[in-house]
Amino acid sequence: MIASNIDNLKKKLPDHVDLVAVSKTKPAQMILDAMSNGHLDFGENKVQELVNKYEALPKTIKWHMIGHLQRNKVKYIAPFVHLIHGVDSERLLREINKQAKKHERKINCLLQFHIATENTKFGFSIDEIKTLINQNLFNELQHVNICGVMGMATFTSDTEKIKEEFIALNSYFKSLITHFDKNIFNIVSMGMSGDYQLAISCGSTMVRVGSAIFGERN
Repeated sequence: MIASNIDNLKKKLPDHVDLVAVSKTKPAQMILDAMSNGHLDFGENKVQELVNKYEALPKTIKWHMIGHLQRNKVKYIAPFVHLIHGVDSERLLREINKQAKKHERKINCLLQFHIATENTKFGFSIDEIKTLINQNLFNELQHVNICGVMGMATFTSDTEKIKEEFIALNSYFKSLITHFDKNIFNIVSMGMSGDYQLAISCGSTMVRVGSAIFGERN
């Protein structure tokens, strides 16, 4: 069922949109089932669970850290993480760069923007990013690839509000393209199980889907 859920979902996605299967709280066997048709991109939101699954599962998996990442935990995922979605501060960026350097690799990162009205969500403002660009920070960070932007919309049934927030994130992405390597800077990560189609219509190129693949979380 899980592999067919992924296949059915991918058929609905445009060619330019990538799918991250959100496997948080799901057992290893479910991830193996999801991999059976060749899907390799999986997202976790807790560092310890991500590390445990990395150690237990095939090394072909491309692991996405999609949750809030504390600086003191970067070192645990730095050797293997494929993409960190929630980069939300200058200090976190510097720590990722430091840990990536230790492992002689470049870590792919998305700049997380605070597009929601909830204070519980994290992220930069566009002005903060433009200040960091002017300070030449991103050229200093030799072990970080800035691959695009990420945002989480307000948890609400108001579709128009969600749409406004998605459009805002896409506008930030477009305003930053000229400041980064456009061969790498090409991801707009927004949209989850309940709103990924709306997100795609607003410019998303990467959706993070869990319950529509694995079923509701316990």
